Amino acid sequence: MSDSMLKKEFKRKDVERLRNLVKGKYGNKTTTGIGYQGSQQQDHEEGDIWEEKGKTWTIKDGIKENITKLDNLKKVAIPLFCPQCKQVMDKQLDPFYYKSFGECVECRTVTETQLKIKGKWDEYVNKTFNSEVNQQIEYYQDYMESVISQGIEGYVSENGEVQKWVGGVDKKRAKKAMKENIKNLKNEKK
Repeated sequence: MSDSMLKKEFKRKDVERLRNLVKGKYGNKTTTGIGYQGSQQQDHEEGDIWEEKGKTWTIKDGIKENITKLDNLKKVAIPLFCPQCKQVMDKQLDPFYYKSFGECVECRTVTETQLKIKGKWDEYVNKTFNSEVNQQIEYYQDYMESVISQGIEGYVSENGEVQKWVGGVDKKRAKKAMKENIKNLKNEKK
């Protein structure tokens, strides 16, 4: 019977802890601590930017994030979960749909089905097509204006030979052609 006797002696803090547990006071301390408390943590809200320990921080969508030089890569990265339905994005087309629409294939299917049910599908398709035409017009206009303003006098071929061109670009004719092409592109809108 002496083998089953408890050979350990309880310290005062152990007894206090057991008393607190029996009384239901789970959070009460049994010892007192002394030391450096540190600075108080500040509360920050959505969009705040602050510096802490040499790093810059912000809060986006309720989550504290470190601001780095690689933040642009975060936009390219595909999240593990769809922001709409919170399901794992593991289907083959999910990355492409996320980059285009910001949601997984399943959520996009639901969105497009709802548009069709409400009778707004044709309006959506026309709006999307027109925005693509506007984007093409903008790209074309920027390209043509850069070509016209350069004043091409020579050209370096793939072999590295410098070719001198005579005559250059007829700027009036180029601008007229550009305006006609833009007009034709605008006529393609639905």
